[in-house]
Amino acid sequence: MAATPASPQVIQWILDTRQLWPEARQSRELGTHASRAIALLSDEDKEKVFRHYHVRDAKMVLGSQLLKHYLIAKYCNVPWREIKLTRDEHKKPIYRDPVTGKLPLAFNVSHQAGLVVLSAVHGYNQATGGEVDIGVDVVCTSERRDRDLKTVEKEGWPGFVDTYADVFARSEVNYLKYQILGSVPGVPSGAGVTQEEIVDFKLRCFYTIWCLREAYVKMTAEALLADWLGQLEFRNFVPPAPTPGFEVPAEEDGPQVVRTHEIYFRGRKVDDANVCLRSLGPDYIFATAVRTAPNKDDGLAFELGPFEMLSIDDVLDFAESHL
Repeated sequence: MAATPASPQVIQWILDTRQLWPEARQSRELGTHASRAIALLSDEDKEKVFRHYHVRDAKMVLGSQLLKHYLIAKYCNVPWREIKLTRDEHKKPIYRDPVTGKLPLAFNVSHQAGLVVLSAVHGYNQATGGEVDIGVDVVCTSERRDRDLKTVEKEGWPGFVDTYADVFARSEVNYLKYQILGSVPGVPSGAGVTQEEIVDFKLRCFYTIWCLREAYVKMTAEALLADWLGQLEFRNFVPPAPTPGFEVPAEEDGPQVVRTHEIYFRGRKVDDANVCLRSLGPDYIFATAVRTAPNKDDGLAFELGPFEMLSIDDVLDFAESHL
């Protein structure tokens, strides 16, 4: 049900592009093999898809464009062809109601390893006149596993972490290097545990903090090159436990969903951000971050629940019936 002015709604979606349009071997071949989807895009958005060298990347960009337009058409009752996305002062895509000038939706999109994820809040600006910021990120712990393992073998774990130290807080770097095996639950143990399993666990911790920071920074509408990055800290972060398989969603009250975080900025505890971390299968981790102003309690009360897996046919059918 769409939100009413009194009931802002959180929307979280996943579109899995990995098995879509398998005949396409090059990005521009999507014009033929994904013709229904491509036909829904403007010429400018089509070029954003086609300019990618790898078709897997082009498919995710196509999925991202579809989800943003699907969101606006569905929740704002705007014909697909009339949707006009603009950008705010931070270059972040937004949709502004041309009649009221308000922002009926706050949304953010991320994609990696074939998955496109979208998180949004509908109706908050209309209901309260306040502002809502949202960020989402997805990581896949196994997408670069072979490369990561080789780097760790060559440079050692501290050397691997140091490669990315510029985008982490110093405390996070030290935590990754020296403390996770003694501080984080779920460390592989037992007589048969291999060094590779230990490294995989460390990599899961590494991609967890990457995902958390990315979602938070995107919420602020800044970039990972923001000059204050080193002053943002997630202390004692914990990765969500894997789910048994990709088709098995996280248990909302179990270790596969982490809702409590120690976030500090410039040494002061952050108390206005609602951050949720969750896993899907053994490899994917999602983070959503949201805040509201001037009343922070509204955002803290939002339920950042499970992501809904969308069907591409449902999206295309809706779009074609709402042109």
